[in-house]
Amino acid sequence: MTALARTDPDAELVEGLRRRDPAAVRRLTTLYNQRLYRAAWSILRNRAEAEEALQEAYLKAMEGIGRFEAKSALSTWLTRIVINEALGRRRAAQRRMARLLGSPIILMEEYRDRLMGGAAAHRSPEAALARKEVARLLEAAVGRLPEPFRLVFVLRAVEGLSVEETAEALGVRPETVKTRYLRARRRLQQELDPELAAVFGETLAFAGLDCAAMTERVIAALGLDRAPA
Repeated sequence: MTALARTDPDAELVEGLRRRDPAAVRRLTTLYNQRLYRAAWSILRNRAEAEEALQEAYLKAMEGIGRFEAKSALSTWLTRIVINEALGRRRAAQRRMARLLGSPIILMEEYRDRLMGGAAAHRSPEAALARKEVARLLEAAVGRLPEPFRLVFVLRAVEGLSVEETAEALGVRPETVKTRYLRARRRLQQELDPELAAVFGETLAFAGLDCAAMTERVIAALGLDRAPA
């Protein structure tokens, strides 16, 4: 009996993805856009770069969906893909920067602006205006966490993954997740008033128009926008 033959909440969705059913792709992105975007941002710390990593991760997931055996939850499998994609993009950017540093004729400020710019243009329209500045400050504080702490914090505190799910997604021990999460919380508490935690749900929001736009880009990249509904 295959893994998908067991009672599996992801089974129907996975089968639809294997058939390249546009409705299944739309359901996939609607379910996981925000979690996966936040995981990518935790590594890249740039909204435009995180969106690109997310889109590419979806395409890679579609390429590999036939090999998905449900040994872990679909969400965990997708999280690993987007983390690997984001890490790969960051390493590539670091290599480009290292090469550029050896070239005296390149204007470094201009290059850095092109590489890391665009964050301000991607603020969520859903964030309440009264809390927008607070959310920005909190996002910046999370962005300043060391990467191992930042990624664990976003997956645990923002996405609500369990210790075990986070450990599986990151390939570390549960004890490591617990330690990193505790240290991340302590660092944030040193910078921010505890009441700011109430508005963290608005930070890194990726819903509404952002979510819909990502879905349509994935559908188009897969060539499914020309398929019958």
